[in-house]
Amino acid sequence: MVAMTQAPATPKAARRQHDREIVALAVPAFGALVAEPLFVMADSAIVGHLGTAQLAGLGVASALLMTAVSVFVFLAYATTAAVARRVGAGDLQAAIRQGMDGIWLALLLGATVVAVVLPTAPALVELFGASDTAAPYATTYLRISALGIPAMLIVLAATGVLRGLQDTKTPLYVAIAGFIANAVLNVGLVYGADLGIAGSAWGTVIAQCGMASVYLVVVVRGARKHGASLRPDAAGIRASAQAGAPLLVRTLSLRAILMIATAVAARLGDADIAAHQIILSLWSLLAFALDAIAIAGQAIIGRYLGADDAEGARAACRRMVEWGIAAGVVLGLLVVIARPLFLPLFTSDSVVKDAAFPALLVVALSQPICGVVFVLDGVLMGAGDGPYLAWAMVLTLAVFTPVALLVPMLGGGLTALWAAMTLMMAVRMLTLWLRSRSGRWIVTGATR
Repeated sequence: MVAMTQAPATPKAARRQHDREIVALAVPAFGALVAEPLFVMADSAIVGHLGTAQLAGLGVASALLMTAVSVFVFLAYATTAAVARRVGAGDLQAAIRQGMDGIWLALLLGATVVAVVLPTAPALVELFGASDTAAPYATTYLRISALGIPAMLIVLAATGVLRGLQDTKTPLYVAIAGFIANAVLNVGLVYGADLGIAGSAWGTVIAQCGMASVYLVVVVRGARKHGASLRPDAAGIRASAQAGAPLLVRTLSLRAILMIATAVAARLGDADIAAHQIILSLWSLLAFALDAIAIAGQAIIGRYLGADDAEGARAACRRMVEWGIAAGVVLGLLVVIARPLFLPLFTSDSVVKDAAFPALLVVALSQPICGVVFVLDGVLMGAGDGPYLAWAMVLTLAVFTPVALLVPMLGGGLTALWAAMTLMMAVRMLTLWLRSRSGRWIVTGATR
């Protein structure tokens, strides 16, 4: 059910309303976000028993696939903001029509990616440095799994539609069902049908197509209920692409930052790159928790602005920042407490542990900063302020790159690299805070 904007009578009542909305949207969103990487984990666990070469091939192919799909995450972000605005304006027909434009764009982009990946799969695998023994398995997995990319992108866009409609529970249910189906299909096809790594790829494709089908059924039902057209609209698809383009620049800049950090860690030595990968996996998990609040921010802010409630949007922004800071403090404390327990799960090498231990403390101290960054990122996305987000991330990349490259040149270690990562987040926080304070992101109405 879509929750309409109401103006509470008192500040205390307003905070309670914001808290209820944030929890109702963020908790299911967190569950859905965590379910996504479980696909790769399940595949790895099943394929790992086939042999080292097969697991190595899966690792290379999965990295390529996840990179390709993550680049198009703007399909979810831009669609959430656009749909939420229409919901706030009380026009559910236009909201779903807007969502359909995003889904059609996802289908077109997915078909394009498939057309590129299928013939170039061997070259892409070689580019990522797969060994001679792993390369054939990586190519097989990549070519088959690429067939599921259109479904993956449809899932992104349709998830954005439902988030814009203030529904994060359905994506959670679909993600859980998809994970279970993926695991069952992988076991059956890899071992039962004796298809090896190809069976794992087909299992993932089938599961992704099933998830996309469920989303399409939900969206189509909503379209029919509210009289929204299902046909592709060139102008609408073009508008969705234009709204997503700045977010694509933002995402590519962020991916570049992470790649530079990994490249620098590799230059520090084997122990440091091993420790970096462990820390990066934890950092990503912490990001899921904070991103759940950001997703709530996208949906809530878009709805307030669509309802011409600028003051409600400001109040919601303030409350979500408080949530971000509190969540960051809690997560930081958990990292400090869990450090001695966390590291042995990934390595028994004392050198790797020694490299990771102080760097984890830096990660812990940075979590309140990360909390503010994720929340304000979500707020500005919900406001449709993509061009500013793109500019801010490019600036952040420009600041981070020379600092990170100086780490090995000046004899710094992994702790220094993660201090540079914290500086990167601080720059992001400054740029986002200045924008939020300016109020220029507050543009009300059904469209920005």
